[in-house]
Amino acid sequence: MRAAHGVSGPADGREAAADGRVADAVAGHWVDRLAPRAARPYLRLARIDRPIGWWLLLLPCWWSAALAATRADHPWPDPWHLALFLVGAVAMRGAGSTYNDIADRDLDAQVERTRSRPLPSGQVRPRAAALFLIAQALVGLAVLLQFNGTAILVGLCSLVPVAIYPFMKRVMPMPQAVLGLAFAWGALMGWVAVFGTLGAPALALYAGSVAWVVGYDTIYAVQDIEDDEIAGIRSSARLFGDRLRLAVGLCYGISALCIALAVRGAGCGPLAYLGVAAFASHLAWQVWSLRERDGRGALTLFRANRGAGLILFAGLAADTVALGWLY
Repeated sequence: MRAAHGVSGPADGREAAADGRVADAVAGHWVDRLAPRAARPYLRLARIDRPIGWWLLLLPCWWSAALAATRADHPWPDPWHLALFLVGAVAMRGAGSTYNDIADRDLDAQVERTRSRPLPSGQVRPRAAALFLIAQALVGLAVLLQFNGTAILVGLCSLVPVAIYPFMKRVMPMPQAVLGLAFAWGALMGWVAVFGTLGAPALALYAGSVAWVVGYDTIYAVQDIEDDEIAGIRSSARLFGDRLRLAVGLCYGISALCIALAVRGAGCGPLAYLGVAAFASHLAWQVWSLRERDGRGALTLFRANRGAGLILFAGLAADTVALGWLY
């Protein structure tokens, strides 16, 4: 995922570059208004001005924590785990984005929407970005060390897809599949943090989360189809072409099915299934609304996935609490 928010035309991109803002960031974000000027390029490098990325990284963690709580007969998802996942998602989203931008700085310079980013625009030097990457990774490591040994090992394994993803868009027709492996990793973490081992519900949730990521990042890639064609960057949006809606619908259908299987495997009650149904309905609305080469519309649909994920979490968490009251 080469960015996380916003879309703008060439004029907007030039204006953003002139004052250091990133062209695809949220307009009027506190990073641009309140942060010290020296810190702004680094906050932009970490995507702090585009929080949708860490939300999408966080939500599978919270889903998994809620499923694990139900299976373990806990009265609610562990609040300490939820808080750790939040801090870890922000830190590792920033670290992953910094790493991705270091690897992609030459490609980003060829795309109108991304050439104003801190590295291709010269606001941050690669060595400084590397040091910033290390600092963020250390925060993520400090969070990971709060969990049990198995969770630490599983968390460290997530670095494999993170490390290879930036290079996949050069060789794979659908690099979103690798992104999905990385961004969905939290679906394993919430479960293993409670049980110290992986189970079938966690694996089903992970499969569903991977399919969800591929679907929403395909929508996201619609913004860059023209520039990607010129720069030779591969994406699922280019691969699917005029079958875009069918392909995204298939991804979303697989996601809803796998998550429903995870809910069944965890022994959840009716509120969890209601959450899955509402989540699936939201995804169906996205597919219905999707239009080829409509970059602005694609961005709106992409960002709507935070709401979809929160709906699912609300259903799973409410089910855990309700079952605790009943039994």
